[in-house]
Amino acid sequence: MKQKKTKTPWPTKKAMEQVYQMNLWGKNNTNFYSGEGSHLPEIVNPYVDVLKMFLASLKEKITLCDFGCGDFNVGNQLVKYASKYIAVDIVKDLIQFNKEHFKQDNLEFHCLDIAKENLPAGDCAIIRQVLQHLSNAEIKSIVPKLRAFKYVVLTEHVPEGNFTPNIDIISGQGIRLKKKSGVNLLAPPFNLKVKEETQLLSFKLEQGKGVVNTVLYKMF
Repeated sequence: MKQKKTKTPWPTKKAMEQVYQMNLWGKNNTNFYSGEGSHLPEIVNPYVDVLKMFLASLKEKITLCDFGCGDFNVGNQLVKYASKYIAVDIVKDLIQFNKEHFKQDNLEFHCLDIAKENLPAGDCAIIRQVLQHLSNAEIKSIVPKLRAFKYVVLTEHVPEGNFTPNIDIISGQGIRLKKKSGVNLLAPPFNLKVKEETQLLSFKLEQGKGVVNTVLYKMF
């Protein structure tokens, strides 16, 4: 009789906990720092501006779900433009810290593994430089859940110019850039179907360090 194989658990939760425990993305005066991509004004300010423009273009305020909210330096600047803002991260201590330091009537924090658990309901999913850290298996488990939203705003760090999308990695601190790859949800093996795609922003980093692209998907 064959012994049933035990699936290896996804390492994401422990990997992300380690990022903050060991300050792998840098540090500030708190124990939680989500890296330069969430703090450098030249990256953050244009992103906040295009999100504000998108939200202002809608007829009424909507519910935003921020998946991978990190230290909330970015999300905190968008809360007032939403009817409700649901911020999610996989690191329990980080979420507890955010709950204690960011309080608004329309703001909620939840500790969830978005690859394994059900997502909260909302109108627009914001996923900012999160999928780039995840394995293809995890991303594939997330993609079907995005169909519940009217909009998805996706930000990814990818190589400049043409590249082979979606080369697999082990979930953790690193991203596909080392393999000259990046996440493209519309390409195999994810094949996300969208009604409309609009590039909101493209920020070129230093020579050889790629670009940070933000796209808006209007879903079916």
